[in-house]
Parts: sequence; C-alpha cells; structure tokens
Amino acid sequence: MAKNDRSGVNPFTGKKHFDIVNDDQFLEQSYREYYATVNKSQLLDNTPQGQIVRNVAVNLINAVQGYLSKIGRLDYIQDYYDWDVHLVASDTINAFCMPGGKIIMFSGILSVANTEEKIAFILGHEMAHALLDHSRTRASAQTAQNAITSAAWIGSYAMDLFGLGAIGSLTRAATNAASVGSQFFLLNPWGRDQELEADRLGMMIIHWAGYDIRHIPAFWESMSAKNSNENDFFSTHPSDSKRIAAMNQLIVEIENDPDFSSKLVIGDNSNNSNAAASSEVIYCTNCGAQIDADSKFCTNCGTKL
Repeated sequence: MAKNDRSGVNPFTGKKHFDIVNDDQFLEQSYREYYATVNKSQLLDNTPQGQIVRNVAVNLINAVQGYLSKIGRLDYIQDYYDWDVHLVASDTINAFCMPGGKIIMFSGILSVANTEEKIAFILGHEMAHALLDHSRTRASAQTAQNAITSAAWIGSYAMDLFGLGAIGSLTRAATNAASVGSQFFLLNPWGRDQELEADRLGMMIIHWAGYDIRHIPAFWESMSAKNSNENDFFSTHPSDSKRIAAMNQLIVEIENDPDFSSKLVIGDNSNNSNAAASSEVIYCTNCGAQIDADSKFCTNCGTKL
C-alpha cells in the first residue's frame, strides 16, 4: 500500500501532518541507509541480549497493532510498515526507528537501558517518532525552506539585472536572516514538540504492551542529566522540567483511563490547557499528580509550586 492509499489523518493525533516529500523516494532512501548500516555491522540478534531486544520490539509492535485494530485504523500501518529490528554491536549509546518501521539498537545503550522496561521505553520512543511521521515532517519543512530560500535568491539576482542592485542585496540579506530564523524559531521548536509527542506515545505503547512505566521519568531524568555530553541518545533528547512533568502527568492519566481508545493519544494542547483551566486543576511538575489550581504545595509529594 502506498502512503497516499491510506487516510492522511494520523490515528494518534487526529491531524494531517505537513507532507510534501515524494513517498517512494523518501522510503527508498530510508531503507537504503538502514540496510547499509545492517550489512556493515556485526549483528547480535542471536545473543541473549539480542533476543531480549527482539522480544521487547515484538511486544511493542503487537501493542501498536492491537490499539489500531481497536480504533479501526489498521490501515495506517497495514502493508506500509514493514517492521524489522536488529541489535548492532557498537559502543554507540543510541537507537532509531526509520519510516516504515526499520529499527536498530546499538548495543552500547544496554549499558544504561539494563531492564526490559528501559529497553521498551527506548524502542517505544523511537517507534513513536516513526508512527508520528516526524522525520517526514522535518524533511518536508526543510524542503519547503530550501524552495523558498532558492526562490528569494533567484529573485534578488533578477533585481540586479534590472538595475535594482541595492534592493537585491537587501533581499539576499533578509533571506539569510529568514533562513537562520526558520532554523531556530521554526524547525528547532518542532523538534522539541516532537520529543514531547514521542515521549507520550512511546509511554502509551509500552503501557499497552504490559510494561510498568512508573519508573520511566526518574530513569530519563537521571540518565539524560548524567550523560548528556557522553551518550548520543540522551544528548539529543535533553531533559527539562516540562518534559518530566509531562511524563508524570501521563502516568496519572493512565491510572484514571488505562484504555485511551475513546480519545486521541495526543490531543490539542491548547484544548487540554483550556480544559484544565476551566476545571481549576493543574498538575504537579514533580510527580504529575492533579492538584487544585490555587494550591501552594502538591498534596501528593509536598513540592512547593
């Protein structure tokens, strides 16, 4: 099934994502990079650690399929996601999931992800990026930025030809500024939002698979803070109070509604904020517990607000 043969609405967000890339070329390039890595690497799939990674991945894949079947959206992955997973011998502390479901975990990350639950979160987080079409969205944004920049530069030189050199120079300067601005104020913020989305969906996936997610916020905060400059995975996924609070908040949400099949996994943040405000409920930034909006301290953990 081609991407265009399925619904463009993402089943986890309820939205259509920005997408202007050629699907066949995009997947072909992704698969080429994936198999190039696999073919040149020592695979540990048949080792005890490799079997654990594969079993965890299978559990997560089955959980995704089970959820999508429950909400009637198997079309999103059917005949499009060709799941595959390998454990690669490398000191690199990283993992990734490419569009189409191609997963690689480098063995170095097992030095910090030393339980099935931690392995599940690493894999679930990366699977979430793929399921949310994050790489496709970023590729589309970069393509659009490049096209706009190129058009502006061509236009500026056309002004030179018509004797409007000063205006052309100003246009080129403005284009450079706009390019830098789009990188820092458009593309990078999307990256931060994408990490929050991948945290949320990743935790939901491992929850659906039956793993305990209660210790994930502490694991994430500890490892990213201690190893942000040493470990590739954590250095590209910076920890902050908002991110940890969102994880704790999700744990509370799941305790109240473990199914989530009757609502979007990732809804409109503004709507969620309005709902919280209208009900005069906020969430503790430390433990994620629901508390009254006028509280000075968290009634669950005692944190000063």
